[in-house]
Amino acid sequence: FYCWGHVAVVLLSTAYFALAGVDNWRYLPFLWAVLPFLNAFLYAKVPMTPPLAAHERTPLRALFSRKLFWVFLLMMICAGASEQAMSQWSSLFAERGLNVSKTVGDLLGPCAFAALMGLARLLYGKFGERLNIRRAMVFSAALCVCCYLVAANAPHPLLGLLGCALTGFSVALMWPGTFSIVARVFPQGGTAMFGILAVLGDVGCSVGPALMGAVSGAVSGNANIAASFPNLTADQLGLKSGMLFSSVFPAFILIGVLLLTRFHKAANKKPSPKADLSEE
Repeated sequence: FYCWGHVAVVLLSTAYFALAGVDNWRYLPFLWAVLPFLNAFLYAKVPMTPPLAAHERTPLRALFSRKLFWVFLLMMICAGASEQAMSQWSSLFAERGLNVSKTVGDLLGPCAFAALMGLARLLYGKFGERLNIRRAMVFSAALCVCCYLVAANAPHPLLGLLGCALTGFSVALMWPGTFSIVARVFPQGGTAMFGILAVLGDVGCSVGPALMGAVSGAVSGNANIAASFPNLTADQLGLKSGMLFSSVFPAFILIGVLLLTRFHKAANKKPSPKADLSEE
C-alpha cells in the first residue's frame, strides 16, 4: 500500500501542476502535510502487539556479534539506496537527462516505478510461498543492476524510461525479502532487531539519493569530463553518471545474497538453531 500511495501522490501532484502551474509548487507541501497530521490521530488508535519477554529475545549484543547480521545491515542500507536513488531522481533524470516533458517524466518515471513496485509486491504476497526467497533476491538484484545500466546508457528516451520504471519491479522484493530472511535466521530477534534494520534501510533511503546527487553534481561541473562527451549537456552527463554510479547499490545486495548462500551451505554442514537458512 506504500506503493499505491506513492502512485497517488505522483498522479495528484501532476494534476496539481497541470491546474495551478509548476511555479506554485511551494503550496503543494502544505496540502500533503494534511496526511501526516491525520496519521497522528490514526496511529493513536493502532493496537500494539505485546513484545517478546526479555528472556525470549536474542540480545542485541549477540546479534551484532554475528557476521551474518552485519550482512543483513548492509543489505538493508543498499535496499533503501537502490529504491530511493531511482525514486527521487527519476523525474529530473527523465526531464533533463532524457529530454522529455515534466508530465511525461513524472508519469513514466516515478509513477510507473511505484506502480511496478506495487505489482511485484502484490505478486509476491500472492505467490511468495512458492518462491525460493534467496533465488528471487538474486534475480531482483541482478535485474536492478541492469535497469540502472539501461537507464544510464539508453540510446533512446523511451528505453531509458523503461529502465527507470522496471527498477521499481526489481527493488520491490529487496526490503521485505531481507526482513523475511532475517525473521527465519533470527526468529527471536524481537522488535529492536527489526527497528535497527528499518533504521538502516532509512539511512540507505537518504544516502542513496544523496550520493547520486553528489556524483551527478561533480561530473556535470567538471569541464574536462564534459569535453569528452560533446553530444551531452552538462546536466545529461551528470545525471547519467549518477545513475550509472547508483548501480553499485543493487550490486552490493547481490553480493550479500551470495554471502548468505555461503552461510547457508556452512549451516547445512554444521546445523545451528541461531542461523537456519533452510527454505520453508
